[in-house]
Amino acid sequence: MKCPFCQHEETQVLDTRVSEEGDAIRRRRRCAKCDKRFTTYERIELVMPFVVKKNGSRTEYAAAKLRDSLMLALRKRPVAAAAVDTAVQSIEEKLLTSGQREVDSGYIGELVMQELKRLDKIAYIRFASVYKNFEDLEEFQDAIAEVGQERKPRKG
Repeated sequence: MKCPFCQHEETQVLDTRVSEEGDAIRRRRRCAKCDKRFTTYERIELVMPFVVKKNGSRTEYAAAKLRDSLMLALRKRPVAAAAVDTAVQSIEEKLLTSGQREVDSGYIGELVMQELKRLDKIAYIRFASVYKNFEDLEEFQDAIAEVGQERKPRKG
């Protein structure tokens, strides 16, 4: 770590503490040359992968777009905002842990479908009909049948 005063490269760490928020490490340092003291902070830098669209173009990941897609599918459905937040976090976590610098937009679409299937079957069908570009009624029926098979039998 270079000294901000004299640019000397040797500094000594005098004290290390976790910040009050718990999101950074605070270090008090002393320059070995000019003896001045200064503070540094270490924070985690999370870099989301770029999204590769169907046409081959690349764009930055946008959490707002992901949330908007989920909210559109869930429009007028009884799903709590906290559940949507959890779904967004789950998708972002999968993107980060994939370790890839670029991900296909289709992969994100599949992750969204997984979360919607878990949250609300109707929203899943809505999203799937647009995402999979259903051409006819048979494709709709197949998707509904797939979701219907996962339902637990009702007690009568």
